Amino acid sequence: MSQNTLRIERMAVTEKILSSIALSRSEYELIVSMLDRDPNSVELGMFGALWSEHCGYKHSKLLLSALPSRSHRTLSKSGSENAGAVDIGDGLAIVFKVESHNHPSAVEPFQGAATGVGGIVRDILAMGARPIALLNSLRFGRLEDAKTRHLFKGVVGGISWYGNCIGVPDVGGEICFHSSYNQNPLVNAMCVGLVETSKIATAAANSSGHLVLLAGAETGRDGIHGASGLASRSLEDNPELLPTVQVGNPFLEKVLIEACLESLNEGLVPAIQDLGAAGLTSAALESADRGDKGVTLDVAKVHRREPGMTPYEVMLSESQERMLLMVSEDNLIRLSTIFKKWGIPLVEIGYITEEPVVKVMDGERLVVDLPLKILTESPKYRLKGKMTQDQIDRQKLNLADVPLPNCGPDQVLLRLLGLPNIASKHSVYRQYDHQVQTNTVIGPGGDAAVLRVKGTNKSIALTIDGNARYCYLDPYRGGEIAVAETCRNLSSTGAIPLALTDCLNFGNPERPDVYYQLEWAIRGMARACRVLGVPVVSGNVSLYNEYQDRSIFPTPVMGGLGLLDEGDQYVSSSFPEEGLLVMLLGASDWSYRPSGLAGSEYLEMFHDTVAGRPYIRLNLEKRVQDLCRQAIKKGLIYSAHDCSDGGLATCLAECCISSKVSHVSGISNRTKELIGFRGGELFSELPRRWDLALFGEAQSRIVVSLDPGNKGLLEALAIDIGVPFMELGFTGGPNFKIGSEVDLPVEEIYDSWSGGLEEALAV
Repeated sequence: MSQNTLRIERMAVTEKILSSIALSRSEYELIVSMLDRDPNSVELGMFGALWSEHCGYKHSKLLLSALPSRSHRTLSKSGSENAGAVDIGDGLAIVFKVESHNHPSAVEPFQGAATGVGGIVRDILAMGARPIALLNSLRFGRLEDAKTRHLFKGVVGGISWYGNCIGVPDVGGEICFHSSYNQNPLVNAMCVGLVETSKIATAAANSSGHLVLLAGAETGRDGIHGASGLASRSLEDNPELLPTVQVGNPFLEKVLIEACLESLNEGLVPAIQDLGAAGLTSAALESADRGDKGVTLDVAKVHRREPGMTPYEVMLSESQERMLLMVSEDNLIRLSTIFKKWGIPLVEIGYITEEPVVKVMDGERLVVDLPLKILTESPKYRLKGKMTQDQIDRQKLNLADVPLPNCGPDQVLLRLLGLPNIASKHSVYRQYDHQVQTNTVIGPGGDAAVLRVKGTNKSIALTIDGNARYCYLDPYRGGEIAVAETCRNLSSTGAIPLALTDCLNFGNPERPDVYYQLEWAIRGMARACRVLGVPVVSGNVSLYNEYQDRSIFPTPVMGGLGLLDEGDQYVSSSFPEEGLLVMLLGASDWSYRPSGLAGSEYLEMFHDTVAGRPYIRLNLEKRVQDLCRQAIKKGLIYSAHDCSDGGLATCLAECCISSKVSHVSGISNRTKELIGFRGGELFSELPRRWDLALFGEAQSRIVVSLDPGNKGLLEALAIDIGVPFMELGFTGGPNFKIGSEVDLPVEEIYDSWSGGLEEALAV
């Protein structure tokens, strides 16, 4: 058959076929209308991949436009490249992004999580940046369930295996447990890279005639419709998709990183793109589209590890450890030399064309001939969300219906500290190498990690955070709090928040109640970003997270980047020594709103309910963070800890006990012993609702420690900025004391906190 003749197959396109590629009947009819013909099987598969939720953002892109994405430091346009780039001065930029691998991890937790790490690393590599840090946000169902324990161990194992093998430190993260994630865990991986601003790479293929080169692993059948397909439907919809999880090879990825960076540094690669979701289809077509060009590929030239693969399988395989390079023919010999040195296959599979058309050959046979824009511009839907009566009802919380527990606040504190959500995650973090590359100053377990930027006086702070319960109760305020708490974590180290990346994990957006959650969470995030002055420079949307018609809690996860211009002017969350004054920034008395109990760990543990309506004042939040950063820069405070899950008493206890597993690396004057706390006069008159005062999760609060001699200076600064404050007590002694209600040995508190997760896993 002539290579200029496209074979059109007459297929009976059934609902089963359309479901397998995540296309609706109406979308299929739209494709036929635009083409004025039926697509063949390969073309249809490509439409399914690029029009999937994961690649096409068809239910979310219109909403995401509300998020501010620019500042004077941003060097990339959100969504136009593989990750966001932010200028940190000295001719350097930080590149970072977070992305989900939820459904693959639910199917095969070890490889699903491992390849999630590999994929996000290649996103950073595609910007020309060297990966310098990993973080992750993990959510699982109840640990009483054997399946959850299996998923947990597999995911943690996959993350540690891949990250440790490629030599990128895993410096922070969060791990949460709730029944809404039963059978549907969330695995959100974040990677951070460093690059000279003049060497930031692009995915845009701007020059027709440039060769298209495929570098890396051989292509196999693993992952076909994996990330792209699984992310566009609930897990139980298509059980036949269970074999679609990708298989990773971190040792190959390590040398692939080095080969690509060497080629980029020599200026040999004008455009580069990673192969992730939708594989070669997405990588080649998106690069051509970003350059307003077209592309011709020959799948017969693609190196493979399995015989008999069809063009459909080659174009849609999501095999890992592969990169696409668009280069001038003049540089081919030098590139081949570099990749041969690193032992990486490099094959020519096509070329960039001036005409914006995608053609796929299989040797002499033409198998795809489509206008590029039809594929890359998926339909965009603006739906109408609606609150259900249940959503309205759960915002009602009457304290009269919330009796004080039978036990006292001391026992409440011990039980909260032992919850898997609050307890130490040291058993997980110790599986991660967080010191490789020798840049880590503050490692996992604190509010934020701190990494030095070698060759400068700067440091960066990194964090990843989210609280799904707040969004479940009020998506708008939950979205605001997600942004605020992420920035608060950065500010608690002394770093100024520069930018955010997001991963929006929600249920089926075609359900009005879920679409309502998605829309209003984004609106809340957008408002908080504007008030706090931080853009969202990259991100990912993961929808259809549900099992047996039950959605997960709406879970927007935020990754944050902060900057310390003076790299040594940081603090950790641990009390560093005895005899320090402890103060609370953000409140001046116990007159907290009942909303402080909304969505709290205390309320769920002791009253088995998630109810109420969280509250935040963003202008106060901004002032509190500004005060904390200024006080750290002036040397007035020695530690700072965001007051969040578990409330004030839990926060104070963490400041005491986390010193034993200090997050600070290479700081000789930091103690590794437990440090007690003696509550001051304030605690002698706790209000009747001591649960609200001690365990409520009111926002915009930071616990700090300081030399008593600095008290007047800190108070003057707080008054000048307009931040309320309270004197809480002093560090020191063997016990943790709050009034007459709590008097516990710090060792007992530590034991409860340090062993909580292991006890839950041992069920």
